[in-house]
Amino acid sequence: MKSGIESKDYLESLNERSKNKRVSKNYQLIGLEIADLLEDRAHKALYIKLAKQQSEQKLRALAKNVAERKNIKNKGAYFMHVLYAKEKDK
Repeated sequence: MKSGIESKDYLESLNERSKNKRVSKNYQLIGLEIADLLEDRAHKALYIKLAKQQSEQKLRALAKNVAERKNIKNKGAYFMHVLYAKEKDK
């Protein structure tokens, strides 16, 4: 798992490369935090996009719940499955 310092360094480099993008820094931080919790940095762009669309508290709570489960190999896929299963139930 990446540390918070590495996430912030990545975020700063992202901001330097693309100053004209409309992505809010807050959404990027939330998305990177979720990617770190799920140990799924390869799909960080997906989590940033989800942070724009979903409630911050809901995403963090679900990511922490999934991260605590030791027997799941692909936590990112399980996270998405649970997230959209709850959306379907509504």
